[in-house]
Amino acid sequence: MNGRLISIEGGEGAGKSSVMAALRSVLERRGLDVVVTREPGGTDTGEAIRALLLDPSGTLCAEAELLLMFASRAQLVREVILPALVRGAWVLTDRFTDASFAYQGGGRGIDSACIAELERWAAAIKPDLTFLLDVDVRQGHARIAGRDGERDRIENEREDFFERVRATYLQRAASEPRRFRVIDAGAPQDVVLRNVLDQLTQAISGWK
Repeated sequence: MNGRLISIEGGEGAGKSSVMAALRSVLERRGLDVVVTREPGGTDTGEAIRALLLDPSGTLCAEAELLLMFASRAQLVREVILPALVRGAWVLTDRFTDASFAYQGGGRGIDSACIAELERWAAAIKPDLTFLLDVDVRQGHARIAGRDGERDRIENEREDFFERVRATYLQRAASEPRRFRVIDAGAPQDVVLRNVLDQLTQAISGWK
């Protein structure tokens, strides 16, 4: 495969959408074929699963949530990501397997060994580069407070849930420093985007 898979991770209100747009613009200006997707979702099947997962009136046990996340991910990998990588495209995804370790592992308390086995079997691929947009939980929640519409099922979780999510993300980043780039997402947006693009440039130079 000649393409690259880049994931953008972070807690609520970290600013992933802005980073995704900036990365896409820079890569397309380099003449690259860029595919943008998201999790859960990215396919017709995945979007149906997403609606179920995020329904604020829904109730799911932790194990069902994890399995649904990986069902959506398995479809996305086989329908979108792998074909794109094979043809040489660069794939940008709003979340990937690290999100399950953070949310269903750190947040829900599911054994990371179970998640790792699903990652190996259902996802069967890991990102080449992961940007972790790290922001204080309260600052992130203050950002999403002004959004229109009802909060989804996961956004409605308690603050301690998101503290565990953040801690798990940072632990994963520390364990895989070659893949992760931790970005202070609490900084002004122009600073965040500049840091992300600087790190992208460094990564691309290292791949040549």
